[in-house]
Amino acid sequence: MSFFRFLLRCFTLGTLGTAWLLAGVYLYLNPDLPDVETLRDVKLQTPMQVYTRDGDLIGQFGEQKRIPLTFDAIPEQFTRALMAAEDDGFFEHRGVDLTGLMRAVSELVLTGEKGSGGSTLTMQVARNYFLSLERTFLRKFNEILLAIQIERSLTKEEIFELYFNRVFLGHRSYGFEAAAQTYYGKSIDELSLAQHATLAGIPKAPSRNNPISGPEGTMERRNWILGRMLSLGYIDRQAWSEAVAQPNSAGFHDNQVSLAAHYAAEMARQEMLATYGMAAYTDGYHVYTTISSDLQQLAQQTVVDGLFMYDRRHGYRGPERQLPVPGDGSPEAALELWRASLNDTPIIAGLDPAIVTGIQETGAEILLRSGNPEFLLWDNGLRQASPYLSENAMGRAPTQVGDVVAVGDLIRVQQKADGSWHLAQVPAAQAALVSLNPDNGAIVSIVGGLSFESSKFNRATQARRQPGSSFKPFVYSAALEAGLTAATIINDAPVVLADAGLEDIWRPENDSGEFHGPTRLRWALTKSRNLVSIRLLQQIGVRPFLRYIDRLGFDASEYPPDLSLALGTHVMTPIDVAAAYAILANGGYAVTPWLIERVDTVAGETLYQASPAAVCRECDGPAEVSGDERELRMEEILAQSQTDTQPPRAERVMDERINFIINSMLQDVIKRGTGRRALTLGRDDLAGKTGTTNGPMDAWFSGYNRDVVTTAWVGFDNYTPLGRREFGGTAALPIWINYMRGALQGSPDQARPLPPGIVHVRIDPDTGLLARPGQENAIFEYFREENVPGQGSDSEQPGSGSGNTDELIKDIF
Repeated sequence: MSFFRFLLRCFTLGTLGTAWLLAGVYLYLNPDLPDVETLRDVKLQTPMQVYTRDGDLIGQFGEQKRIPLTFDAIPEQFTRALMAAEDDGFFEHRGVDLTGLMRAVSELVLTGEKGSGGSTLTMQVARNYFLSLERTFLRKFNEILLAIQIERSLTKEEIFELYFNRVFLGHRSYGFEAAAQTYYGKSIDELSLAQHATLAGIPKAPSRNNPISGPEGTMERRNWILGRMLSLGYIDRQAWSEAVAQPNSAGFHDNQVSLAAHYAAEMARQEMLATYGMAAYTDGYHVYTTISSDLQQLAQQTVVDGLFMYDRRHGYRGPERQLPVPGDGSPEAALELWRASLNDTPIIAGLDPAIVTGIQETGAEILLRSGNPEFLLWDNGLRQASPYLSENAMGRAPTQVGDVVAVGDLIRVQQKADGSWHLAQVPAAQAALVSLNPDNGAIVSIVGGLSFESSKFNRATQARRQPGSSFKPFVYSAALEAGLTAATIINDAPVVLADAGLEDIWRPENDSGEFHGPTRLRWALTKSRNLVSIRLLQQIGVRPFLRYIDRLGFDASEYPPDLSLALGTHVMTPIDVAAAYAILANGGYAVTPWLIERVDTVAGETLYQASPAAVCRECDGPAEVSGDERELRMEEILAQSQTDTQPPRAERVMDERINFIINSMLQDVIKRGTGRRALTLGRDDLAGKTGTTNGPMDAWFSGYNRDVVTTAWVGFDNYTPLGRREFGGTAALPIWINYMRGALQGSPDQARPLPPGIVHVRIDPDTGLLARPGQENAIFEYFREENVPGQGSDSEQPGSGSGNTDELIKDIF
């Protein structure tokens, strides 16, 4: 009895001592424990996602890939897989599994090594959110105490959700939804049982035993988890046998964007970073842009196709590299070098790298990145590969395969719809396209170059190039503002200028090198006559012109005050040109290009909603409405807009009558002038202007209808000439046409109504004056009612009409 009393006394003292020890540890540690209530408002580091207006993901930015889900969105099958792998008693215990802890302690005592650890999911949440990963008893005690507090504060579903979204799973993936996207390219609710078990097994060793870095260990743990699920009754034997028989189907899916619009995504990233700082990368913002998915895809394809067409006109420049050829010594080593070179060479604009492995009479044997051998037929680009000599010349057409390629050449090939491979090359020239909604400036598509992968320089927003003749409409609209008309006669004759703003004597010419004498302004703009534009700017005055374009939104302080402005010599970006053309397209209102429509938080709350100044078409009303009625209608609509929180109204910066006349002149550019190729679209509501600079160095076309304004540019980054036959109408206009064909598909022509104060009268085309009664060659022209010219007489000679300035211009300033 005394022995039993001794044992009882020892047990009681041990129990009390343990209790006192635990109480002491609790009292020592508890004051320093973090407040678990902060878990209710925890902010997971979540990347920013950028979308088109249609909901297609175009960019994801942040160091950690994470896609948080609520508990209700987590598949029950995955929940069971994770419980089988980590904590099958999760929904029963109170944060600490005593049986598991005792098992871990016994393993440590018996083997001297750490075994299973005995951590519950709740304890892992405590460790992941509050504690370090150091393996000490003190950290373990903290972990246990925090787990108990977490269980008291949060529901089991909330705890499971915290673990699901926080745990690291390899390859920068945090949370199981992000891991599902990384390893399978799918959402977790689309995965199979075997794939769920694979993901559930990653937390044990995420960097080493994920399905890409350690496939063998992954498969072993996956099958163990499936066995646990079977023994726990989570799945039946048939489901188990089917799952363990499945191979490892994981692969690396780093880029989960559903639409490639890298330049637009990068613009959004920069704007978000400027607005929200580094939080843009961690706070999980969902950024919705103004980009149209369909139009963006169309823009990218038309830019690529346009550059391919330009490139083919100038010859084949040869292989990108020449690699060593397998010899008698070590053909295997050379083959290994070939494969490594292919793997290191990116696909650009859909052009695959390939290495020529053999030459035959009918074509060339090639090796692709996939490791597959293919055959390049003589007629599939080899026959047409005349060598590039310069931008203005090509060599003789090849007569045999060996004239074009040799064994070891690293070339580019493109696969056609029928599966055949064709010789290609990455264009050396670059292009940009930007398309806006002219009513509010929203960017509906933007392409900054051939390929974002090869060059992140966004030429649509960063390339400052001379717009050339595409700037002329603003010179002509300034002339109309000054009282000249579309029928004013200006002499198309040689000009010699000794301008203080220019370094030397300047003798500008027309592109054709010809002079055409007295010319109406409408015809001069239609045919893009340089000398008429210079004389016109001289007549209205450079400084009044700068004040005029400053009102339109140009930064006139940057423009040199000389007559070369008439030829578009001051640099502009394509997006600046498009914004200026939006004024012409929307009836005379200034709008600013913008990209971000809305920013939502990770919880779905709208943080920012764009409200740009926009054109109010209803405010203007039909042309036949009187001025008083139009003013009353405007007041009613603006009053209504204040209650409906409609966007502010864009400011009118161009008289609507001048806008109507200049628009009709730009329509003639397409119908009769340098933009005639656009007639292939079969529309009557298109207007636009070509632009070509000296060299030619830059090729432009900017054009629009009432709903879409688009600018296309082609040129070399290093300012190499495009070639003597490359103009805005040959290099840039085809890109614009192919884009607008898709952008306007299904939309009807929109004729502009005649504004009040515009008259349409017959004039003499030679003098610009009113036509005589019965004059056979008379044509119709639009005038502001206060600028209608007088009637000519039989004695009047060509060139003597309104606004004639045929004198030679010298010493302007």
